[in-house]
Amino acid sequence: MLDKLRIVKQRFDEVSDLIIQPDIITDQKRYAKLNKEYKDLSKIVEKGNEYQNIVANLEEAKEIIADGSDAEMVEMAKMEQEEGNERLPQLEEEIKFMLIPKDPEDAKNVIVEIRAGTGGDEASIFAGDLYRMYTKYASSRGWKCEVEDIADGTSGGFKEIIFSVSGDDVYGDLKFESGVHRVQRVPQTETQGRVHTSAATVMVLPEAEEFDIDMKQSDIRVDYFCSSGPGGQSVNTTYSAVRLTHVPTGLVAQCQDQKSQHKNKDKAMKVLRSRLYEQELEKKLAADSEKRNSLVASGDRSAKIRTYNYPQGRVTEHRIGLTLYDLSNIVNGDIHKIIDELKVTENTEKLKELGEANL
Repeated sequence: MLDKLRIVKQRFDEVSDLIIQPDIITDQKRYAKLNKEYKDLSKIVEKGNEYQNIVANLEEAKEIIADGSDAEMVEMAKMEQEEGNERLPQLEEEIKFMLIPKDPEDAKNVIVEIRAGTGGDEASIFAGDLYRMYTKYASSRGWKCEVEDIADGTSGGFKEIIFSVSGDDVYGDLKFESGVHRVQRVPQTETQGRVHTSAATVMVLPEAEEFDIDMKQSDIRVDYFCSSGPGGQSVNTTYSAVRLTHVPTGLVAQCQDQKSQHKNKDKAMKVLRSRLYEQELEKKLAADSEKRNSLVASGDRSAKIRTYNYPQGRVTEHRIGLTLYDLSNIVNGDIHKIIDELKVTENTEKLKELGEANL
């Protein structure tokens, strides 16, 4: 452990020197990358300092107890030894998880797509509930959300909503949300009080930068059409809505949220680029059997991952068998407990893989 911490400290010192170099500061892309690494390493260095202090204190306490000449000092040393021995294993586990190589995608912003599934109007209402849940969670994390495209439901909620989330380590948290979310409750339209089951599909795509994916303009067909739905005369009568088709793959992205054709095209391009990028990631994932078999990062969008049961006030996370009787808080954005448990499971799997690789 101490050897690994020394290597981390050495790299931390290197990065600390690099980020104050004028040529690095002027290269915004490299500066942002190094600054992110500096923040990540500083957390490990802080834990490493605590670990080294406890080890040093335990050695000192051991010497005082062995000497035994000062009864009061011996008593204090025993107390410190007890506290140190209790804290050290916890700290070792924390540092082990922090030393797991991070997925480079985790730092990216995301595009989230929520689509109503089975259940008619109730599925659209549930899609709206999921959107509010994610925006409230994003707000609690200090992230920014922006709607990219929207199709309203007939009785509230959304048939489909696509929005971007930007901030620190967004994909690292929200990637776990991809899959089928199921709700069990009495719909507003139900007159006999029967519980119905509806579903919505969530897709979380890492937002691709222009340099992440080679997307030729000649491969993209652009269609302009009139926006549908509410928005006034200018929205419904001008060709402001944009549909982009990536001809080689058949992937489509469209946006009609803005009055400006130019803004709609920019937003649709961002979504299309991220869908293409995610498709490339899927290929890599399929080639990596360890990741493909992972409990929490299978990438299977058809998999039922979570059930929200309103009569019982419970949320069940099916991938790890976690049940929480805290539905009202969870649907109001308090999903960090679920995400934290999924992260622990993923990190435990990674530790196991690293251990097997080192055998």
